[in-house]
Amino acid sequence: MGSEGATSLTDESGRLTSATGRPVIPTVGVEEEFFLVDRRTRAPVPRGPQVLAQAAPLLGEQVQAELYRCMIEICTRPRLSCADLLAELAGLRATVAEAARDADCLLLASGTPVVPSSSRLPVTSTPRYRRMQARYRLTVDDGMSATCGCHVHLGPLGRSQALVLANHLRPWLPVFQALAVNSPLGAGTESGFASWRAVQQARWPTVGPPPLLDTDRYEATADALVTSGTLLDRRMIYWFARPSEHVPTLEIRIADVNADVHCTVLLAALVRGLCMTLLTEAQDGRPPPGLPPGRLRAAHRRAALVGPTGPTGVGLDPVTGVEVPMRDLIGRLLARAEPGLTTAGDLGAAHRLLDRHLALGSGADRQRARYRSSGRLRDVVDHTSDITTNVPPRGRGPLSVGSPGFDGS
Repeated sequence: MGSEGATSLTDESGRLTSATGRPVIPTVGVEEEFFLVDRRTRAPVPRGPQVLAQAAPLLGEQVQAELYRCMIEICTRPRLSCADLLAELAGLRATVAEAARDADCLLLASGTPVVPSSSRLPVTSTPRYRRMQARYRLTVDDGMSATCGCHVHLGPLGRSQALVLANHLRPWLPVFQALAVNSPLGAGTESGFASWRAVQQARWPTVGPPPLLDTDRYEATADALVTSGTLLDRRMIYWFARPSEHVPTLEIRIADVNADVHCTVLLAALVRGLCMTLLTEAQDGRPPPGLPPGRLRAAHRRAALVGPTGPTGVGLDPVTGVEVPMRDLIGRLLARAEPGLTTAGDLGAAHRLLDRHLALGSGADRQRARYRSSGRLRDVVDHTSDITTNVPPRGRGPLSVGSPGFDGS
């Protein structure tokens, strides 16, 4: 996602400008978490160490272990072009999927397991993960916290700029959450939510919307969370938008991992476009909206419940507290992000990717459709796993024609 020594893109006023005064386009990077599921049972299996041992010589630190041994994570490099981001994600997925096949399992991009495990899910044996298990025993040991997300990094940014963006992003985060829902099943049954992962993640301390903070208040809050014993370390600050503690970025942690990699790229493009717009507005003196915490959490819960195309299709505007069709909220996000998308060269392809996503349905829609058509959880796994690794070759698909940010120029 970058390096600790990277310099901020912003000037002294906080604007995204180069030495010549021209706009600078931030990079985007992505982390994706996946389940490893047995080829026969389709349930999660603890083969992460085997998969990591085979993939790491090829990918280095771009493939990593996760809390549970039935999971694996990939990390892209910082990218300017979303076409390059797509190509890298495709390559990383393909390499890890091959390692998974050699370990007799499948790579599955789903926010929650589709087929539940019949036994306890073992934790990866590292000192930090063992400490997490000891501190949060019930949360870890019941296995319901085995969830897979997608994190988008924007940078390089200084901490103060990352916090400014996090403050201004708060009303838009439920819309990103709705777009990325991909976990309708929990414990082998329909959960009633488009993102059951969101419900399970909320059991961890600090998971939720970020508080309004400047640098001093962030430092004081982070220190208090650790010294009080609420968190093991700062890496456990799980706000939906946070300054990363290991790279100079703003990290958006709201999304379920999606089998369709084009959804991942859509999220990255929209995050970058909106953040470029919001940072300019913030430096022009526009304050972040003050949102009642309960209303903001209610908007997130509604987003997790319905997704972008759910049965009711009605979201909650956290600014006004008024119910609004989710499609309208998505349209507002796209309109607000348009200046940044235009500067980054992503506007045309963002429209195409979003139209495609809404036409095909969310990941949750697709899982539910497969389950309704066959009635078998294993078919949902097979279908979702196929999508996870079936990425069109470069030069084909919705990124093949259009704006510079997506054609690699």
